[in-house]
Amino acid sequence: MKSANQVAQGIIGFSHEHGDPISNLKLQKLLYYAQAWHLALYDAPLFGDPIEAWVHGPVVPSVYGKYKAWSWRPIDVDPEEEDLASQARDHLAEVMDVYGGLTAYDLEKLTHQEDPWRNARGGLPPDAPSNNVISHEDMRDYYKARVDGEENQER
Repeated sequence: MKSANQVAQGIIGFSHEHGDPISNLKLQKLLYYAQAWHLALYDAPLFGDPIEAWVHGPVVPSVYGKYKAWSWRPIDVDPEEEDLASQARDHLAEVMDVYGGLTAYDLEKLTHQEDPWRNARGGLPPDAPSNNVISHEDMRDYYKARVDGEENQER
């Protein structure tokens, strides 16, 4: 299992390759979706770092701290060479294909409408600070239900 920072390097590299540098806010949401869909599809975490339900959506605190200086601006550093297995790289490419074209704000709004972030916040007002962890079980179950729903619609 890789660290969230290694996965973040993969996402930053992908975004730079496609000419679309990303902000820390967007990076956090893409890390969340990469983890959530990995749990749903493979029943295993992509990385071990916790994801917390902050005001502006899911955040991996260790990665947030590393890129905090960029604030809302695009992260303009060259990513470190990530050492991800081909399955992880393919997974990130799929996540980027689905979510990479959305803005950071669109991704924030999307996560606020979904159960894992809302469940972790436990009824807190939207603007209340929180360090509550979004559980792997909530992510896996929520997104697995979407996979199962799509499969049933195709039949």
